[in-house]
Amino acid sequence: MTYGVFGKFSAQSGKRTDLVRYLLQAAELLERNPDCIYYIVSTSDEPAAVWVSEVWTDQAAHDASLEPEDIRALIQEARPLIAGIAGQTQLTVQGGKGLPA
Repeated sequence: MTYGVFGKFSAQSGKRTDLVRYLLQAAELLERNPDCIYYIVSTSDEPAAVWVSEVWTDQAAHDASLEPEDIRALIQEARPLIAGIAGQTQLTVQGGKGLPA
C-alpha cells in the first residue's frame, strides 16, 4: 500500500498566488523523484486556502523527499507566505484511478 498526505495551508493575506507558485515549483522538482506518485496543488473558494494532496510509495520516501538542498531552500523561501497549516491527514492509500496497481 502507498502513503498519502492531504493538507491545507493558509496563505498570508494576499499571498495565495505566490504560495501556489512555490508549491508548483516543488511539484516540478518532484518530477525527478520516482517515489512521488503524485503531488497536486489546488485552491478552493476560501481566499487564503491552498490544498496539497500527495501520494508516495511509502512514508520513508515522503520523509526523504524533504532532504535535498533545493527542496529545503524552496521550503525556506515559501515559509514566510504561510499563515498556518490547518492540519495534515496521513493516509494509507488503497488504490484508485491513476494509481499504480
